[in-house]
Amino acid sequence: MKSIKELSELVSDELMNIKYPKTPSSLYDPIEYILDLGGKRIRPILVLMAYQLFDKNIAKAISPALAIEIFHNFTLLHDDIMDNAPLRRGQKTVHEKWNNNVAILSGDTMLVQAYRLIGELDNSIVKQVLAVFSKAATEVCEGQQWDMDFETQTNVSITDYLKMIEYKTAVLLGAALQIGGITAGASKQEQNYLYAFGRDLGIAFQLKDDLLDAFGNIETFGKQVGGDIMANKKTYLYLKALALADEIQRTNLEQYFSSNDTSQLKVDSVKAIFSQLDIPRQTTNLIMEYHERAMRNLAAINSDSKEPLLAFSASLMDRVS
Repeated sequence: MKSIKELSELVSDELMNIKYPKTPSSLYDPIEYILDLGGKRIRPILVLMAYQLFDKNIAKAISPALAIEIFHNFTLLHDDIMDNAPLRRGQKTVHEKWNNNVAILSGDTMLVQAYRLIGELDNSIVKQVLAVFSKAATEVCEGQQWDMDFETQTNVSITDYLKMIEYKTAVLLGAALQIGGITAGASKQEQNYLYAFGRDLGIAFQLKDDLLDAFGNIETFGKQVGGDIMANKKTYLYLKALALADEIQRTNLEQYFSSNDTSQLKVDSVKAIFSQLDIPRQTTNLIMEYHERAMRNLAAINSDSKEPLLAFSASLMDRVS
């Protein structure tokens, strides 16, 4: 049974071994560029770890694992255009290094490539895997659209936000695990447990990310602390604070989140209101609730090869502030 580190290295090696046509270079060079930037490789590792629960020979799971990673990076190319993001993993985004049209077309090609890789699976399972993958891919797009819609909506609820992060982030983790299970011959019940484990872990992961964005330490968080507040993002922290705030606190929050102010004073003022309302503790409680749900689903699977998944989930959740 391979460790997380070994699986990560395997995925990176397999991605590097994919041969792209030399022309047109402006189509294929950006694909190689974004894949070479690295990343955590969370989703393909989940495919392989789910497969390892039932079968140690993971060769059959390589192509769907690569498909999931290439699809994820396709979404990043398009997300970066929509967000007008200058950097991805510390390097220029594809649309900045080339241009928007190149990033769109290279991303489209990656989506096609993801489906081609899934098509390499055995005929006995390819239809089932395609159904799971296509459903998750559609929901990721729906989640991204909701995220953009929320920027101008004034009536976003906590339920709306949790559904958005489920679709934008969590469903692909669930699908990765389910596809690994399908490829290994898992039962339908085991597939459902795997999907639910990944979905709930993904929601917990995103909520933890939201919490660290406001209250994390820049040296350990890895990106700008307070970025969501500066960008007026309607995260769980903000929506929960609105629900609990008195009239003065609510007025202040709404004023801060309707301004283009990106100062540290704004960040500190909003965080002070969050702290007054005990938002960090309440967010932590919700994170733990989703994490515990995820662990119950993993516990329901009959396998003696869960250690890598347990270690992986712990590494996602144990990020420090």
